[in-house]
Amino acid sequence: MLHHIEIYVSDLEQTTKFWDWFLTKLGYQVYQKWDKGISWKHESTYIVFVQADKKYLDIPYHRCRVGLNHLAFRAKSRQQVDDITLELKEKGIKILYSDRHPFAGGPSYYAVYFEDPDRIKVELVAPGEGEEQR
Repeated sequence: MLHHIEIYVSDLEQTTKFWDWFLTKLGYQVYQKWDKGISWKHESTYIVFVQADKKYLDIPYHRCRVGLNHLAFRAKSRQQVDDITLELKEKGIKILYSDRHPFAGGPSYYAVYFEDPDRIKVELVAPGEGEEQR
């Protein structure tokens, strides 16, 4: 079981604004908040975002380098994927692989892909056949 994940970001204020609406929709709640970071918790797992020091901002994040590629979240349903997709579009957030959306991961993989302000790829995937919906 994953306990938590911590990610350094280039602009904590922008990151907080972006992630708050999304994580809240998925049932996360703000867990901790301090001048250089914030975390959201769902059940026993939490996600932490911390402002990177200026001296480390000279090389921007890129998901194809060594390190984190993306964060994938489980949706409650295909309808939730559709609802979040609509909100992303309303917010002007680019849908990745839009030419294959919502089946960019394959014909039985119903998901939406997008990026956060640091271009970390985010995936919201609906339960497949036979998977429990929580």
